[in-house]
Amino acid sequence: MAEIVRMPKMSDTMTEGVIAKWHKKVGDTVKSGELMAEIETDKATMDYESFNTGTVLYLGAKEGEPVQINGVLAIVGNKGEDYSALLAGAQSAASTGGAKAEQPKQEAKTEAAPAAPIDTTGIKAEIALMPKMSDTMTEGVIAAWHKKVGDQVKSGELLAEIETDKATMDYESYNTGTLLYIGANAKEAVKINGVLAIIGEKSADWQTLLKAHEQKSSGATSVAAAAPKVAAAPATTSSNASTESSANGRVKASPLAKKIAKDLGYDISKIAGSGDHGRITKQDVENFKPAAASAPTASAKSSAPVVLPSVVGQESFEEIPVSQMRKTIAKRLAESKFTAPHFYLTMEINMDKAIEARKSMNEIAPVKISFNDMVIKAVAAALRQNPDVNVSWLGDKMRKNHHIHIGVAVAVKDGLLVPVIRFADNKSLSHIAVEVKDLAQKAHDKKLQPSDWEGSTFTISNLGMFGIEDFTAIINPPDACILAVGGIKETAIVKNGQLVPGNVMKVTLSCDHRAVDGAVGAAFLKTLKGLLEDPVRILI
Repeated sequence: MAEIVRMPKMSDTMTEGVIAKWHKKVGDTVKSGELMAEIETDKATMDYESFNTGTVLYLGAKEGEPVQINGVLAIVGNKGEDYSALLAGAQSAASTGGAKAEQPKQEAKTEAAPAAPIDTTGIKAEIALMPKMSDTMTEGVIAAWHKKVGDQVKSGELLAEIETDKATMDYESYNTGTLLYIGANAKEAVKINGVLAIIGEKSADWQTLLKAHEQKSSGATSVAAAAPKVAAAPATTSSNASTESSANGRVKASPLAKKIAKDLGYDISKIAGSGDHGRITKQDVENFKPAAASAPTASAKSSAPVVLPSVVGQESFEEIPVSQMRKTIAKRLAESKFTAPHFYLTMEINMDKAIEARKSMNEIAPVKISFNDMVIKAVAAALRQNPDVNVSWLGDKMRKNHHIHIGVAVAVKDGLLVPVIRFADNKSLSHIAVEVKDLAQKAHDKKLQPSDWEGSTFTISNLGMFGIEDFTAIINPPDACILAVGGIKETAIVKNGQLVPGNVMKVTLSCDHRAVDGAVGAAFLKTLKGLLEDPVRILI
């Protein structure tokens, strides 16, 4: 009898799994305990062993595709068995309101057929649509019309000023003819691709053209009207020139003319305009000869602005699908940052004795001990002396942990993993060093198991090896604290009233104020400082 194989929950934070690789295909025989697939969770790529014996009748996803928790992973049964009813039942149960969702479609089919398209052939007029003048623009407000219905409009002539979400920009017409219709009055908004105006022959039937456009916009078919060309101009383009300016002090020039003049290093106020009311056009700038302008005086030369060359480049980018690990990091840390009231405590620790102690330890230790290993051991000892920091916030209650499991943040290709050193206070420095290296390698190889990353009571994030002096870390829930460890820096310190060279390391404790108060966190850091400044105390 056929059975549905569902996506299991392989970690405490997993919401879906991605099929990394299928080891069986439809028609293959599978036995209980046999490797069926490799599944990428938010923390590792794990093997999935079948709990069923039979023939693979159906696979719920292709390699690289995600499957939600409890979603259909596969169907296993007898060869040739009809599984369609079983699959349909599973899909129906997974969907919410599936039957109701079909109802609108049926009703839509019974509606009257749309009216036949309006014939606009022979109408000698064109619709000017509201262009998208910035990447975030959704509508434009008509700041001012420079033409009214009945006026003649030429290509390149200023038609209107449009206020976008970033600037007020000139709109030049790329049509020649009579302005037959205006889509909005001054101070009114027009949506992107909304009707801005209609320009054409004076006797053109613009009403029919407008109705045809409205019919297309409201129907299922997309609007085929071509968007008008707009002279692009930077929002910051402006001029303080008083000559050839309008009443509001702005030089009367098209945006394209301003841009060309700026690129060529021309003073646009010195260019004579041939357009309406002395407006400067692209042709005026191109025809302008700087030699024909009056020669500047010596003082003018000395104060002339430096003309920077135009830099040409190409914008490019690549969109990368977000991995399961990155999705979970984003979700969990966002929840932590915005739900847990963080506060931060920073302390400097003199590492002179720790440096000497590490050197002596490594002369006899079976494995190389790092400063990070010493910090883990010192933190575990400090937690034993300050148990009020070794707590977890669980919403309606707080858990006071009697055991000490230290989570160590490890950077991997797709994000961050936090393997756990269990009972760290009971382990030697050599034991911790070996375990940290082993877990870090497993993390990089994506071979960590749930038992390797679950159950931390306190977390350490160390960026000192990257040259970071100090930083703050986001709490890893349900822990109440995380320690951010910076690098050891040689600097001047005061010792016995004298300024001497010393080695200082900064640590910052992030605390969840719901569970840990400032005095409690400060007491923990004081203990940690004492242990690291006199490392022999760690071994007692």
